[in-house]
Amino acid sequence: MLSHEALLAAIPHAIDTVDIPGLGDKVQGKVRDMYRVDGRRVLITTDRVSAFDRVLGLIPYKGQVLNQLSAWWFEQLRDIVGNHVLSVPDPNVMIVREAEPLPVEVIVRGYITGVTKTSLWYLYSQGERRPYGIELPEGLQKNDPLPEPIITPTTKATDGGHDERLTRDEIIERGIVPPALWEEIERVAIAIFKRGQEVARQAGLILVDTKYEFGLIDGRLALIDEVHTPDSSRYWIAETYQRGTEPENFDKEFLRKWFAAQGYRGDGEPPAMPDDFIAQVAARYIAAYEKLTGQPFEPGELPAKERIVRNVQAALETETL
Repeated sequence: MLSHEALLAAIPHAIDTVDIPGLGDKVQGKVRDMYRVDGRRVLITTDRVSAFDRVLGLIPYKGQVLNQLSAWWFEQLRDIVGNHVLSVPDPNVMIVREAEPLPVEVIVRGYITGVTKTSLWYLYSQGERRPYGIELPEGLQKNDPLPEPIITPTTKATDGGHDERLTRDEIIERGIVPPALWEEIERVAIAIFKRGQEVARQAGLILVDTKYEFGLIDGRLALIDEVHTPDSSRYWIAETYQRGTEPENFDKEFLRKWFAAQGYRGDGEPPAMPDDFIAQVAARYIAAYEKLTGQPFEPGELPAKERIVRNVQAALETETL
């Protein structure tokens, strides 16, 4: 683990965006920069951090953690489902196959929790017993494990809109995904979630819920985007979990809670994060990587932008589909 002082020193080098000459137009998401090149995508995971549907600042090494952790998870899950990864030429970069993304976010939940009005716990606490068309038993308390993991799919919001809840029947009846393909997605999503829970348990963590994105590559189902990262998943520290209490989180909730404590919930100009807090957040991302993978985190060479440009250009010159 890097020292607090080393993380403070890395703050000026955090990556906001990366321009690579000769690759055409860059597309910027909340966290990634993306280029399309000859049937491939160059995905650059920056250090931008988002919450409340806003980019809130930069966390040093966050991009490296998310990129390398996703790459590690893709390998752990390859026997269950294929993925889009071609290579990882840089700590912050994946070169992936172009996929046809499916228009559903596949959210898998192993516990009933959450505080927002769309959360499973909120719906249940208001008396709803068939959220997403799934029958839930009586007598559940907040943060209880579900009898079995469930899939609570949503649409993918566009143009700043909000995701809409979907049921299994709606996905099929509206022709969003063909029935046979949706059945395969359900089987695969539950299998990789259970694998994720098993790995997390060995690391002293609980994988509570997560979001998967799937696509088709040459007509076959593939896992795309990111997987089981602290940004796409909710983790609890296992030793703090006890029924009827709030376990300690090990994910981006730490960041959300800090902003909420400053009175910020997504409206107006967000408060600036102090350097000490930025270093704390960076340390948590790095700790998540080390706990889950069992490997020490090795920070990439700084300055990172020049390194990324050099490594991507070299990879594109030598790699073929």
